Amino acid sequence: MRAYLDYNATAPLRGEAKDAMISAMDVVGNPSSVHGEGRKAKSVLERARADVATAFGADGADVIFTSGATEAAALALRGRDLHAGDIEHDAVAAWVISDLPVDMAGQVAVLETSKATLQAANSETGIVQQLPQGLAVSDMTQAFGKLPVAFNWSGAQMALISAHKLGGPKGIGALVVKRGTDVAAQLRGGGQEMGRRAGTENVIAAAGFAAAAKASAQDLANGVWDRVETLRDLLEETLANDAKDTICIGQSSKRLPNTTCIATPGWKGETQVMQMDLAGYAVSAGSACSSGKVRASRVLKAMGYDDATAAGAIRISLGPDTSEQDIMGFANAWLTQWKKFRARAA
Repeated sequence: MRAYLDYNATAPLRGEAKDAMISAMDVVGNPSSVHGEGRKAKSVLERARADVATAFGADGADVIFTSGATEAAALALRGRDLHAGDIEHDAVAAWVISDLPVDMAGQVAVLETSKATLQAANSETGIVQQLPQGLAVSDMTQAFGKLPVAFNWSGAQMALISAHKLGGPKGIGALVVKRGTDVAAQLRGGGQEMGRRAGTENVIAAAGFAAAAKASAQDLANGVWDRVETLRDLLEETLANDAKDTICIGQSSKRLPNTTCIATPGWKGETQVMQMDLAGYAVSAGSACSSGKVRASRVLKAMGYDDATAAGAIRISLGPDTSEQDIMGFANAWLTQWKKFRARAA
């Protein structure tokens, strides 16, 4: 029996999101049409927009639906020449100047907030940033749904979010902007999304996004992620008891409650991922968008770790459905392979 421990790559589709999408499938019209069917589709879309905004604490802001956080990043960042630390997701790093200093604790020193972008939480290490007021853009994709974040008090002019990180469907995200913020359309040809993102909206996915966002907010209110954090800490304690040469990245920093990043110098992260997959555990070696690329973690290198350490990192990310049996099973499987690695290296 397998255990899924890669929630930061994508969370399993929530039942609430699936039900909302099935219901939206029966809505025939195009939301840009003025007839009754079109108005019904428009109603579903705008209700979803309002629900996402409420769950994200974005009252008084605009939610622009996109195909995901990657498109949202391009919409927010293209042509702006913003500065960032070299720990941002590849979707952000593609558009920014990665020259802001990063310390060993994973914290970025923002020099001029209006000309900078800074993630709320790192997908690989789970390290949380203290967002300064006046920030131009923040990638809140990993934090939304796992931490009590609210766009209104984040201090950012724009934020990126994605549905599939919190149990919604893949293929939809949003750029959230303070009302009145200038955003130049990248996809042109129609007046959809307030003229800032042309193309017929994905009503079905938007309905699923909204349902997942509402369910995630309820999880936070119910303390679900506190239980996940307890399991995360138990996992790290169990691994540390035996694997003395393994580093738990960012353990002294504030982190996402579900994320463990461990690095064993000399033991390739890709090898560990394959060994754990064969043992029945889905984990990753860094961001899912960088999978298949055999290289040291850019994030860990930016934090000051050497190549051997950065190349030996894996990420274990838990979710609301993760059990103690899952993490203890993983710990046993990983420690078995770690002992074999140490024996070969001796």
